[in-house]
Amino acid sequence: MIRLRHPFVATLAGAVGLMAVVAAGRLPPSRTAVPDRPWIGFSGTVDSSRFFPNSQITRENVSRLEVAWTYPYSDTGFTPVVAHGVVYGRGRNGALVALDAKTGAEIWVREDMQGMTVRGLNYWESEDGGDRRLLFAMQDYLQAIDARTGEIIRSFGDDGAVDLREGLGRDPASIGRIQSGTPGQVFENLIILGSATGEGYLSPPGDIRAFDVITGRKVWQFHTIPHPGEFGYDTWPPEAYKYVGGANAWGELTVDPERALVFVPTGSPTYDYYGADRHGANLFGTSILALNARTGERVWHFQLVHHDLWDFDTSAAPQLTTIRHNGVRRDVVAVAGKTGFLYVFDRDTGEPIWPIEERPVPVSGVPGERSWPTQPFPTNPPPFSRQTFSEDDINPYPNLSPEERAAFRERVRGARNFGLFTPIDFVDTIHIPGSNGGALFGTTAAEPDSGIVYVIGQDNPGILRLLRPEEGRGGPGGLTPGQAIYQRECQQCHGADRRGTQEAPTLIGITDLLDEAEIRTTIREGMGRMDPFPHLTDAEIDDILAFLRTPPAAGGGRGRAAGPATTFPPGPVVGSGGARQRTGPGPARGTFIPYPDGVPDTPRYVIDSYGTIGIHMKPPYTTITKYDLNIPAIVWQVGFGDHPELAALGMKGTGMPQMRNGAVVTDTGLYFAAGGDNKIRAYDTRDGSVLWAADFAGTFRGSPVMYAVDGRQYLLIPAAGNRLQAGNQPAPTAPEAGPLGYVAFALPE
Repeated sequence: MIRLRHPFVATLAGAVGLMAVVAAGRLPPSRTAVPDRPWIGFSGTVDSSRFFPNSQITRENVSRLEVAWTYPYSDTGFTPVVAHGVVYGRGRNGALVALDAKTGAEIWVREDMQGMTVRGLNYWESEDGGDRRLLFAMQDYLQAIDARTGEIIRSFGDDGAVDLREGLGRDPASIGRIQSGTPGQVFENLIILGSATGEGYLSPPGDIRAFDVITGRKVWQFHTIPHPGEFGYDTWPPEAYKYVGGANAWGELTVDPERALVFVPTGSPTYDYYGADRHGANLFGTSILALNARTGERVWHFQLVHHDLWDFDTSAAPQLTTIRHNGVRRDVVAVAGKTGFLYVFDRDTGEPIWPIEERPVPVSGVPGERSWPTQPFPTNPPPFSRQTFSEDDINPYPNLSPEERAAFRERVRGARNFGLFTPIDFVDTIHIPGSNGGALFGTTAAEPDSGIVYVIGQDNPGILRLLRPEEGRGGPGGLTPGQAIYQRECQQCHGADRRGTQEAPTLIGITDLLDEAEIRTTIREGMGRMDPFPHLTDAEIDDILAFLRTPPAAGGGRGRAAGPATTFPPGPVVGSGGARQRTGPGPARGTFIPYPDGVPDTPRYVIDSYGTIGIHMKPPYTTITKYDLNIPAIVWQVGFGDHPELAALGMKGTGMPQMRNGAVVTDTGLYFAAGGDNKIRAYDTRDGSVLWAADFAGTFRGSPVMYAVDGRQYLLIPAAGNRLQAGNQPAPTAPEAGPLGYVAFALPE
């Protein structure tokens, strides 16, 4: 059997070559030799640690970083991978490109790759290095490309593609989306994948699957909604596996290669906020799973939220580190949740390192709902995000006007507010840290041998309520087709009233500001912080456009702010498109697919979020937290970025709302992170102080990448444009403030 030859094995040869470089006197005194090191996958290594050893960039010389090369790239959140001196990323018009990692020069370009995995791809090579592959999903097909040539590998799957909609126990034609926006993990000869199932009623299940990287053959499949006879089946209604969706791994996976374990964080079952059709604890929703990476067998699990009614998906990469506990070194896995808790388990057994207590929580009063009476509360370490919100937490600063503050105070006084696990009801309910709060994908990192874990946490609470179907307007279930799709796909970021949130711009008047073709392209390909939606059919986009043309209730948003234009160079095009495109009719419109025969129908309550609280909460809005799990304790916590309006008043460290931008940690005591204020910063890991920063013209959506080639270490930053202004944020940084595109920093030659 062909075994993975991980590119790390090349570091020894690279180190030998570097000795000659040093001996020849070609390294400047500002830096020392560093072995070649790739960045494989979304988080750099299969253990997802984002940790870079043998760093030549130190606390003493980080201030000397300079731009080594730049490359304009398409407006998505794609995180490149680097292997054998080649950067693989996105380029003009959604192209997949191979770049020289030392200069940014194009090696090959594959045009028209819209619809591929938005946040990155996976790299694999054979033991002899002769077969090198890029693996990714595109329009719900798993595909492979020759990394050297950019050509499709037609021997993979069925003429180059594997249909990910098949084998899930549902009609593939009914599945609107399944590929995750985040790439999976490669282990040996397998690519292990999660999925993005959608948020609506009767979405597909979130099975975890592994495929052979050579043939595309499915090797194993784990049912996150158990089938009859499987462990956890009794935590659901008997027929749930036929109609309940979600419980999916749409975020990051982590592999312990020595143990052949893959750690899988899962999300909530659907519908996220109402579970009358899924009575029970609902294993393996909102859980951490440890699976045998070769067979898919369950080794252990822990459910972080029972019968999730809050969209408390677990998507951040589980972090592997070693701690000293009761005088003994223990290998642990630390899982950061949207709840704001960091859960820590023995890596082999799943035993909590510190007690996790089942505590009573408020009970839902919504008809048909049977909320779970208790929820897990870790006793250690302390949480990294705020878990309560009251009038005392309302923003006292000038970026909230007195009138806004007074009106919001009245809303908070009238809302249901019983803490972290307050079930959403038909009246205003405080939801904290929020469905986009706590930790999400791209927000964790670790020092593997020292018990140190870093978490980027976001306080993003909301005021939510459930809507009865009759409260909607027309169409099946009281909703127009476009409104149903908007609620399923768009509302969480843009708000129920379309006025925008701290995460996303207002959509009021968007059809007057942008032409129809531009809106369609944005929906399909994404823009700035917005993910693409390649699974939506033309008819569904027509429905969304019709809904967006409908005037909302009185009031207005803040419009848009134009961002910098990007000019793409010509390049060596080797082909166009993927191996397979989706054809035929799309899935049924809206969310009102009927239940299977014999399953009682359930009212399709949906959420009305009014947008999130955002800047109504006093800062910091986003934080970086360093944990020492040997103690266990928070070593430091700092505000991540500066809110421009407050920075103008002399207030620093207020935190700037941001989306899952990732970080890199070095063994020389540096933590690099890209903030929502369009700055990349290097923090001193001893105390969280900022040692270096650089401004960018665009927002960050991909993760920072660090690699080394020919003795030189590079920090590569994906910075895209941001054409639309968020509803509760000032305009993005001006173009003259810094570079745009892929920007590689390095110490001077």
